[in-house]
This record gives sequence, structure tokens and C-alpha cells, in this order.
Amino acid sequence: MTAVLPAAEPTRPGTRASTPPRRRTTERATLLGLLAATALLYLWGLGESGWANSFYAAAAQAGSESWKAFFYGSSDAASSITVDKTPLSLWPMALSIRVFGLSSWSLLVPQALEGVAAVALLHATVKRATGSHLAGLLAGAVLALTPVAVLMFRFDNPDALLVLLMIGAVHATLRATESPRAVRWLVLGGGLVGLAYLTKMLQAFLVLPALALTYLLFAPATVTAGRRILHLLGAFGAMIAAAGWWIAIVELVPASMRPWIGGSQGNSILELTLGYNGLGRLSGNETGSVGGGRGGGTSMWGSTGLFRLFDSENGAQGSWLLPAALLLATATLALAVPRVARMLHLAPLPRRTAAAATVWAGWLAVTWLTFSFMAGIFHAYYAVALAPAVAASVAIGAHVLWTRRDHLVASGLLAATTALSSVWAFELLGRTDWQPWLRWVVLVGGIGSALALGAVRLAGRWAPVVAAVAIAAVLAGPSAYSLSTAATPHTGSIPTAGPEGAGGAGGPGGAMRGRMGTPPGVPGAGPTGQGGPTGQQGMPFPGATEGGGMGGAAGGLLNSSTPSTALTRLLLADADQYTWVAAAVGSNSASGYQLATEKPVMPIGGFNGSDPSPTLAAFKQLVADGEVHWFIAGGMGTGAGSQTGGSTASSQIASWVSSTFAATTVDGVTLYDLTQAAS
Repeated sequence: MTAVLPAAEPTRPGTRASTPPRRRTTERATLLGLLAATALLYLWGLGESGWANSFYAAAAQAGSESWKAFFYGSSDAASSITVDKTPLSLWPMALSIRVFGLSSWSLLVPQALEGVAAVALLHATVKRATGSHLAGLLAGAVLALTPVAVLMFRFDNPDALLVLLMIGAVHATLRATESPRAVRWLVLGGGLVGLAYLTKMLQAFLVLPALALTYLLFAPATVTAGRRILHLLGAFGAMIAAAGWWIAIVELVPASMRPWIGGSQGNSILELTLGYNGLGRLSGNETGSVGGGRGGGTSMWGSTGLFRLFDSENGAQGSWLLPAALLLATATLALAVPRVARMLHLAPLPRRTAAAATVWAGWLAVTWLTFSFMAGIFHAYYAVALAPAVAASVAIGAHVLWTRRDHLVASGLLAATTALSSVWAFELLGRTDWQPWLRWVVLVGGIGSALALGAVRLAGRWAPVVAAVAIAAVLAGPSAYSLSTAATPHTGSIPTAGPEGAGGAGGPGGAMRGRMGTPPGVPGAGPTGQGGPTGQQGMPFPGATEGGGMGGAAGGLLNSSTPSTALTRLLLADADQYTWVAAAVGSNSASGYQLATEKPVMPIGGFNGSDPSPTLAAFKQLVADGEVHWFIAGGMGTGAGSQTGGSTASSQIASWVSSTFAATTVDGVTLYDLTQAAS
């Protein structure tokens, strides 16, 4: 039986004393190669996605025009209403647009760079924990090639910055466990979680249990239990400060001096945090949401359960290595317990590696279980929040078992993980007709390398070859889907990664897209009105008018409006005489007109059209004061508030406008001139 190795700390990477010069050069070159390939994957053809999610694109454009809109994350430069998230993710995009002008590239390049930074930071974190540059490279490559990560790092949703900040919080917390004098790192980690909250609110807190548990267990031995708790309280205070300053300002500024808080029914950021974007996401009781107000665990977002992330809607997005991550995380945590490791006659993990294994396993478990059982709004792209934990757990686990591969248990686990990942990739690739030969290559390569890995005492020159074949086999599927994702333009509010049909055709999200219309193409592309069906059959929101509906030129709940040149010219006529050149029900309907004109367009009712912003009385006053020129009919539709527990103000406004003002039609879109009463 193999003797138990000493649990020595890995040599701290990155120091000249620990790494020969030639090896340092090689490591730098391979890291630069990984980052260059990642940048190419995330930047290639980026402009073909147009405005991506026009809801956030319009807010970034507004922030580039107005510092007030920038600070609050307003949907329009006149700051009538905010987006339904805290604004930090919008700030890099808004600054880029302010510097380089409005374009797809200035909007999306900051997101891609955040993705490259996330890969680099994950590499550094795993390398430091294991002492292995190769383990860091594997972690970075797995993250970079996760299809949903490619999707989100090429898109303008908040998830890109969220992932980067959460990785940073893990890195800082692990640094804090290395020395009793490194508590400042723990405070930094808390501050980064606070900034992650300012990016996507309570989702950032999913990593908190793992961070707290890891520091309690692995803080330096000289730090007493009481001091560990005090240190965590200090980090908690840093988190509150990093997020709370903005929350305090928003709550304290009089409502008349700031925009309405989008997504809330009471104009409160705290209500938004705890309701629509908080506990409502877990319970499904989200007032004003397209699936909200139901409760009872039922929703239009699919069945909940342990296997939700593996189903036809979500599996191909980010679950390729999720089974392997769960298995490897369990095995690594077992070896982190010295008694268990000695029972297996294996070397216990060094403390630094055990701490890293614990924090990533905690992130993995909490996020996986939350996404699996949450009854509220859930989209397949949320799985990007799992990608760093999957990548790190796989890389750390593979490194730990590989360095112990002369033992039957370690080699057997390596073989089982490779076989499991190959079989699961075979299943995922078989769910579409795309490149059917690939699934067989993955299966044969994976099973063959698994058999070789199962051989006891695998060593010599063939060991790296077998490892390379195994890694290539398990990454072939997600790599192919990632390349397909990068080669495909993505627009709308519910994007999915991979080739057509991989994102849940027939699943809950697919059914929703079928009811509401497919996202339009690149803004301005194609003939007027092109970009999705306008039929209303099966629509969950009655009252949407013809010519707009959930697709077409007027946009809709999930789709941006795509105004023609003639319509844009009409909106720009005398635009400087008005605060808002137009108003439209729903943020996506308003966003396309705003991005085309680069002038404020009021999104009545916010994203869902169900926020009481503005009320009918307030809108009448704005019209009387000559603040709004046009009202654009169609789009998201009216009457949605009564369906979702939200406000019906948008329906009241639309009815009043249609009965009061003169209508005109331009390229199939009906507009009302709010300066001309009906005869």
C-alpha cells in the first residue's frame, strides 16, 4: 500500500525563489496564450449582436448622456425610471459609450474584458491554492469554454461583472486564511461582495456561506475562534459599506428628485431587494412579474428539483462538467479530513488546498441547490454563476487526484470522472442534430482515456498523453458549443448558448419565447417590422395591439423595438423641444427608439409595463407641460398589471391617449401626437 505523503504546504507560486526562470517563462507564455485565446473567443464578431439586451443597452446609453441617469441606472437620460437592478454593471458600459460613442462594440467590449479578467483571476486563485500552474490553466480553460460563460461575457447583462467580483471575493478570502496579518484581505473580500450586490443584488450573497465557513475553518491557527468571528463581522461591515452607501442615498433622496425604482410597486430599493429581486425569486410570488403573483411554488419557469440544471432547457448551458465537479468536490473534501485520508492511505490535503476546495464546493452546492429549487423567475443563463465553482472544483480535484494517481482510489476516481463527463457530454450532444459525429468522438476518447486512467501507477511519458486526451475529450463538447455561441448573434432578454435547439426548444423558456415572439435581429437590420412574429395567440398579456405585440417594429416584453428610418426621423423632428421625444409601454419597446434616436424615450411601467410609473395623473401633467411629444402604441401591451398583481397605470395611460389624441401610422407603427388633440 502506498505510504502516506506529508501534507506540506504548496510552494507559494509567483515567487522567483520557487520557480526556475525557464519555467517562469513557460508559465507566462501559456497563461498569455490562454488569455489571448479567451479574448479572441469573447471579442470575435462581437458587434453582430447589436444592442444584445436593449433593456440594459438603453440604460448604458442614458448613463453616457446624464450623470444622474448614470448614478441611478436610469432607463432614459431624463431619469423617469431605473432598470430593475442596481447599476454597477452599467457603469463600465456607460463610460465606454461616453468615451467612444454609442455602438455595439463600445457597449459590449467592457463585458468581454471582464470575462478575460475573470479567467485570469480564477487561474491565479487556483494556482495559488494548489501550487500548480497547470491546475490554474485547467480552471481558466474550463471557465472560458463554458457555453453560458461565452454567452454572458459577450452580452450586456449584469452577470459578467457579477462573476468577476465573486471570484475576487473568493480570492481575497483565501488570501486571508494564509496569515494572521492578512485580515485586510478578508475585509476586501467583504467589500467585493458588497460591490457584487450593487451589480445584481441578492444573487451575490449566494457565495457568503462558503466564504464565512472557509474562514472559520481555515483561518491561521493563531487566530482564536472569537477573533475569527470578529474578523468576519469586520468583513460583513465592509460588505454593508460597499453596498449600503448607494442604497442609503437612493432611500434618503426625496422621490421627487430621483427616478422611480424600476421593478418596485412602492418606489423603494429595499422593496426591490427583498421582493421582486429577492425572496420573490425563491417563492415565485413576485408582484408585477410576468410569472409573479402566483405563489404556491408554481410558475412558468419550469419544474424545480435537483435535476433542473440538467434538463433540456438548462443542461447544455453549463452542466457539462457539473457531475464531475460534484464528484471531484466530494472526493477532495474527503481528503481534506486527515483521518479520512489516512484511512484511504492517501496524503491529506495541504491546508491551503483544503481551504480552496471548501470555498469552491460551498459556492457550488449553495448556488446549485438555490437554482434547482427557486420557484420564481429563472433563466437558463443564470447558470453562469455556477461556472467558476465548477471550473475550480474540477481543476483542484483533478490536480489532487492526479498527484496521487499511483493509488487505486485516486486513479479510479479520475477514471470515473472522465467516463461520467464523457457519457454526459454524449447525452447533451445527442439532444440536437448539430454535428452528430462529435458525440461519438467524445464518447470513444473519454472512455478510452478513462480506462487508461484506471490503470494503477500510471506514470512515465504516457501519463501526460493520457491526461491530455482525457481533458480534450471532456472539453470537446462545451468547446464546440462555445464556438457556436460566439459565432451566433444574440439579442433579446432571454438568450441561450449553443447551436439552435440547444437552449431548451420545447422547455419552459422555449415555450415562453414561442408565446411572446423571438428576439429581433441586429438593431436596424432587415425590413421594417422584421424580428419576430406579431401574432397574439397564447399571449399571457391581453391588450397588446396589432403592429407591435411581442415582436415586430414596436418591440415587446422580451424584444427591442426596431424603428425604420422614417420613424426615427419623425421622432427626431423638434426633439430638442421635449424632455422625452416619445413614451411607450414597457422598457424593451421604448429602448429601441431611444437607441435609434439617442434621445430619452419614457418606458411607461418599466420592464413589465406593470410599475406605477408614471400614474395617469402624472402623465397627464407631463403632457400638459409639453414634456412628451409622441406616444407609441403596441409594444409590450396594456393590462399586464392586473394579470401580475402590479399596477394598471400603463393601461389607463394607453386608453386615455388613444381616446384623446390624433393618431398617425408610420411603417406599420401607430403613434399619437400628444400635442394634437383628436378632432
